[in-house]
Amino acid sequence: MASDGSEEFKLVSPSISSEGRLPRHYTDEGQGAKKNISPPLEWYNLPQGTKTLALVVEDIDEPDSDGPIMSWTHWVVVNISPSVKKLPEGFSGKDEMGGEYAGIKEGNNDLKVPGWHGPRLASNGHRIQFKLYALDDEVHLGNKG
Repeated sequence: MASDGSEEFKLVSPSISSEGRLPRHYTDEGQGAKKNISPPLEWYNLPQGTKTLALVVEDIDEPDSDGPIMSWTHWVVVNISPSVKKLPEGFSGKDEMGGEYAGIKEGNNDLKVPGWHGPRLASNGHRIQFKLYALDDEVHLGNKG
C-alpha cells in the first residue's frame, strides 16, 4: 500500500496501559529479578529520508532538590537503523546484539551510566516522555573524560 503522507510517524509500547501507566517491572522498584527492564517499543511510518533513529526517554516532571522542575533522562538509544521496527523488552544492557540491532548504541542516562534506568514509583503523577527522532545522519557519542 502506497503512503500518501497522511500516515503519522508514531511510537507505541504494547506494555504501557492506555492510561499511560508504566508497569512496575520497568521501574527501579520492580519485584524480584524483574526490575529496571527496558520496555518494548514499536514505531510506524518513518519519514522519507530517515537514515537513523534516536530514542530519548525523560521524566519531564523531576524536581531539582533546589526547587525548579527539570527533566531527568532515563534512556538514550542512538543509531537505530530504519529497517528496525521495534526494540524488544529487556533490550537495554544486552552485550553485543547482532543482526538488525548491530550498531545501536546506548548513551548515558542522568545517573551517568549507559542504558535504561526506570523511574521510581514514588514519582506518581510524573510524566515519562518517550521521544523517537528520525534523523538524516548517524549520532556519534563522545567520551567525556
